[in-house]
Order: sequence, then C-alpha cells, then structure tokens
Amino acid sequence: MTIFFYKVQDPYGCFSNFSLYSIDLQGYTWLTSEHYYQAQKYKGTPHQSLCDQIRQAPTPEAAAALGRNPNYAVHPDWDQIKFQIMYTAVRTKFLTHPTIQAELLATGDERIVENSPLDAYWGCGADGKGLNQLGNILMHVRHDLRQMLKVGSIHA
Repeated sequence: MTIFFYKVQDPYGCFSNFSLYSIDLQGYTWLTSEHYYQAQKYKGTPHQSLCDQIRQAPTPEAAAALGRNPNYAVHPDWDQIKFQIMYTAVRTKFLTHPTIQAELLATGDERIVENSPLDAYWGCGADGKGLNQLGNILMHVRHDLRQMLKVGSIHA
C-alpha cells in the first residue's frame, strides 16, 4: 500500500515540510524545514538578506511565499543543489523529533508519495506521474534511520 501525504492536518501530515517541527541548522533554529529550504535559495546571492526574513517568517506559508518571489534571483546553482538541501532539512527534522521519527519508521517498506497536484518535482503532480522527490527523500531518510538504529547511533 502506498502512503500518500500532503496537507499537515491529514494522515502523515508530519511528512510535510509545512508541519511545525523546528530544525537547527547553520547556527539557527528554523520553524520548519520549509523555512530552511526556502531561505537557502538566496544564500550567497545579492539577496542574502532574504534568508533572515524567511527564517523569521511567522508561518511556513509566509516563508514559502517569500522564497518563491519571482522578483529575486535564486542561487545560480539552485537546480543542482536543491535536492541535497531538502535532504539535509528532512533528515535533520526526523533525527530531531522522536515522535515523527517513529511515524516514519512505522511505514515499513511502503512507498511514500507527496500527493501534490501542483508539484511534479517534489510531489507526484496532477497526473500522478511526477518525480516525487520529497517522497524519495523520506524513504531514503527512513533507510538511514534504520541503519543508525542498527549500529546504535540513535535510539528508538
């Protein structure tokens, strides 16, 4: 059975980058993984001041709106680095919060799909044939967590 997620309030909503689980990265606390991801678009660019604005946004929706503003050019290598940035954010989130770590591990070997009708890169897209990169990251993080449990570097 495939596990679908999308909205924070729905089952598996904690898998969403908009879920309210903070992460500590780069010397800052980020309200959500969405805050961190969106801010990284402008790191090292002439618009670097947006990083702090995004970090301080009151909601993930506000952070996403700032990060998606077409008036500002993103990092020139964004398409090459965005997957690794998302992976780092998601991995940190699940290492930080034991309750959602347990929820991710409880999915067994099921396929995980971000059921986004709007995003065919991070989700499955309107036609269900998207790349599902966020789901792929979650499955990879799940594998990482299992390996860490085996060697005792984290505890369930």
